[in-house]
Amino acid sequence: MSTETKLEGPDLAAGVAEGDVREGAPLLGHAHGEPVLLVRVRGDVHAIGANCTHYGGPLAEGLVVGDTIRCPWHHACFDLRSGAVLGGPALNAIPCWAVTRADGLVRLGEKLSPDEITKRHGDVATAVESIVIVGAGPAGAVCAETLRAEGFSREVVLVGVEAPVDRPNLSKDYLAGNAPEEWMPLRGEDFYRDQHIALRLGESVTAIDLAAKRVTVGGKPLAYGALVLATGAEPIRLPIEGAERAHVLRTLADSRAIIAASKAKKNAVVVGASFIGLEVAASLRARGLEVTIVAPEEVPLARVLGDEVGRFVRAIHEGKGARFRLGRKPAKIEADAVVLDDGERVAADLVVMGVGVRPRTELAEAAGLRVDRGVVVDASFRTSDPNVWAAGDVARFPYDGALVRIEHFAVAERQGRSAALAILGRAPAVRDVPFFWSAHHDVTLSYVGHAERFDRVAVAGSLDARDATVGYFDGERIRAIVTVNRDAVGLRAEHAFETDDQAALREMLR
Repeated sequence: MSTETKLEGPDLAAGVAEGDVREGAPLLGHAHGEPVLLVRVRGDVHAIGANCTHYGGPLAEGLVVGDTIRCPWHHACFDLRSGAVLGGPALNAIPCWAVTRADGLVRLGEKLSPDEITKRHGDVATAVESIVIVGAGPAGAVCAETLRAEGFSREVVLVGVEAPVDRPNLSKDYLAGNAPEEWMPLRGEDFYRDQHIALRLGESVTAIDLAAKRVTVGGKPLAYGALVLATGAEPIRLPIEGAERAHVLRTLADSRAIIAASKAKKNAVVVGASFIGLEVAASLRARGLEVTIVAPEEVPLARVLGDEVGRFVRAIHEGKGARFRLGRKPAKIEADAVVLDDGERVAADLVVMGVGVRPRTELAEAAGLRVDRGVVVDASFRTSDPNVWAAGDVARFPYDGALVRIEHFAVAERQGRSAALAILGRAPAVRDVPFFWSAHHDVTLSYVGHAERFDRVAVAGSLDARDATVGYFDGERIRAIVTVNRDAVGLRAEHAFETDDQAALREMLR
């Protein structure tokens, strides 16, 4: 999942003038055949790989904040001193090089090994003897590997139905046929073996005994010192006749099933103008199917993005040949059509439902944990039981003065990391701000913050020109920022939300 980058800028092994390396401004160069950035922070100069380890984003176009650098594409955050990942969606550290400074020049030395740049913790000071993680999605997977990266050497068990996969691609490039199969696993099984993480796939936890501190897996008890619930969410099926004929999309198996079903098909109906529904529609159009999107709202995504952005997204899809039946609901799904609530029959030999998900809270409820539209957690993702944490789509957590539940991949990864650090008695170095991206053909929306509600939308730039910043106001407070082809603005907005700098956010909308 990397993008080839040609070598640009100076040869850093030969050296550059000290004055060329400016405070907080990445200098792109190369050394030993690899692209490298030099970054000066408070006088110290760091040398790091120039590409994000997620999708190869250009870190030279990113943002330096303190001792971190953030990727402009999907906001992965790295430690400049060690290359370590401090915030998803990246999983792997970026490389680092030795730096020498003499005679007014900065020169690159050899690439450093992980042992040279990463502080080894040894066994962490915790009374927790074993950690069981329920759910192998992004939150659970990142939680498991963060525990190992932070020095927890005792038992870690990761229980999941499916191996961890790159879930955003299930509705985007993979479904469209542009991403190969090998891109999809987050890690190979050898990674978990090498990290001594017991990966129990195809299994489910069926009960939790909080008093005894054990779960039931495959009918057998498994003790835990700390338990992490990362059970995620499941797609909703509308209670209509023929609903079983429709596909839903949550897992790699679901995406594969839609791909298989799309072959030799002509007409697809997507029920629901959600982010998933619209991304599926775009991917099926890329495969050559005629696509109709059926949804009850008058403007797609208006509840989340407002009318103006919703109409913009609709125009993108219509420009690629999709048709909309808005203000309508499906009444019945037949073998060759979807019957709408006004009696219209829309031809369909493939139907996909994208009408939302519900959090998988059954285990938590049965165990007696506090549940309110999700498993309720505190700022460290601890549940109402002191030995149990919850992260990802199932967690309802405090953010910006309210309890919220957010269903985004990068958010889930970051919460998994935060839960791991909390179990070990550590705090994250960076305050997490919700972020997601949504691809609609050749247009990507980047969303920073979280607007549970908004009463005003302000647009700076031009949506039609695909160059815009959109702000979502709740009274006088900006709750979220959406950007179109303004990656640098999105990064600055993320930092402004981290520091609660409303003045900086308003400046972005001028």
